[in-house]
Amino acid sequence: MINQGRGGKITGAASAVAFRPFAMLSHYSASKFAVRGFTQAFAMELAEHKIIVNGYAPGIVGTAMWDLIDEELGKTRGVEKGDTIKKYTDDLILLGRTSVPTDVSKCISQFSWTSFYLDFEFLIIKQLSSF
Repeated sequence: MINQGRGGKITGAASAVAFRPFAMLSHYSASKFAVRGFTQAFAMELAEHKIIVNGYAPGIVGTAMWDLIDEELGKTRGVEKGDTIKKYTDDLILLGRTSVPTDVSKCISQFSWTSFYLDFEFLIIKQLSSF
């Protein structure tokens, strides 16, 4: 992008845990904090080249990854599969359900095309949560 001289856009994928970490997921939370910091620093580095760098941070998205998290945390806590994600959903998401990948992709699509002057920003997709 720099060599082409036309600017451009880069979007980094983090998670809501980049803003509020989850207990028992410290390694995941730390990696998403890193994505957030990298995205913000990269935005500063590339601004002079008219390259906009933003990021997005979805909350709990119903995917195979969350199925695995639910299963593994269930083992650690001695609860049934499904109980952990239900607790997170009940405690954190006011809508009472996890999002689905298309919820996130629609937000990102809209954000990416309309953010030509937003730099050093993160779109936090919180599902009306109490984060």
